Amino acid sequence: MFKSFLIKYAEIGVKGKNRYLFENALVDNAKRALDKIDGNFKVTKENGRIYAIAEGDYDFDEAVDALQHVFGIVGICPMVQIEDNGFDDLAEQVIKYIDETYPDKNFTFKVMARRARKNYPMDSMKINAELGGRILDAFEGVKVDVHNPDVEINVEIRNHINIYSKIILGPGGMPVGTAGKAMLLLSGGIDSPVAGWMTAKRGVVVDAVYFHAPPYTSERAKQKVVDLAKLVSKYSGPMRLYVVNFTEIQMYIYDKCPHDELTIIMRRYMMKIAEYFANREKAQGLITGESIGQVASQTMQSLAATNEVCTMPVFRPVIAFDKQEIVDISLKIGTYETSILPYEDCCTTFVAKHPVTKPNINVIKNSEKHLAEEIDRMFEDAVNTAEVIEIG
Repeated sequence: MFKSFLIKYAEIGVKGKNRYLFENALVDNAKRALDKIDGNFKVTKENGRIYAIAEGDYDFDEAVDALQHVFGIVGICPMVQIEDNGFDDLAEQVIKYIDETYPDKNFTFKVMARRARKNYPMDSMKINAELGGRILDAFEGVKVDVHNPDVEINVEIRNHINIYSKIILGPGGMPVGTAGKAMLLLSGGIDSPVAGWMTAKRGVVVDAVYFHAPPYTSERAKQKVVDLAKLVSKYSGPMRLYVVNFTEIQMYIYDKCPHDELTIIMRRYMMKIAEYFANREKAQGLITGESIGQVASQTMQSLAATNEVCTMPVFRPVIAFDKQEIVDISLKIGTYETSILPYEDCCTTFVAKHPVTKPNINVIKNSEKHLAEEIDRMFEDAVNTAEVIEIG
């Protein structure tokens, strides 16, 4: 049983004087993820390395899965960490590591020593050669291949000595909490959970707002969105989900505005409400799952019309993705099967038969005049009665 993990990061390493802030965030996020599983871990950083050390028994697969949901991690290396008790002891520990890790001893290998502590009495090339010789003596079936080995034995000489050979891929990206906060317009579809996941991957804290339209949308539709929020929050961390009753606003727009403009005008009010909650949460932007040309409300002109009501940036991570590319990510992150459950959201309930695809903002604003002051009261009611669900 491995008692330690070496956690590797990539982009953080080029952050200069602010690097420690990103490292600290990654340590905190890794600790938070491991706290959710059985077992006790100590997560620390030391000279460009982050370690997760198990203090007692734990489930290996659970620990790896937890770390694979932490943005900023590019590699998870199960390792043996030993004290420096001389080269003979190091060689014995490496041979023991290989014996326990690889039951089948028929493989090629290469030793890669890194001597961060320069007062170690042997240089890296000498360590490689000497350890390689000891391994060949210990196991008949192994052979050296320095160009394309089956197994690369990594030995890092630091304050302790780290021994590892396997690198399990992490999700990459930046640690959540290092790049501000944004409000996700979360529907029950495929696109918006992917957009939230992609934004969180860049270090952004994500909260969400969902527009519920009972009785036209069911409690099962609402639960579907809550489940999607939970799946995204496995990566993004704790999330606050605002559930807004949008029925009165939708019906009023339906009664007062041209039906070919319904989707655009409803979308504009969704953006206004989302921005209201974004400001409440001190967020710096909105996130949507819109992709150019996917539906009538996602043409360039339609996007411009919905943007016009916002004072903060609107981030659209999947804007240039085709549907299959978005589906591929949803499968990867585990949201697809939930997204395709057949429960309608409010966006699909009031779709016009022939929606305008090239709306004129001035025409849209003129249509909105028919809503008069009554829509302002409905807006206030919607935001004041919103349900808040803490996710994660």
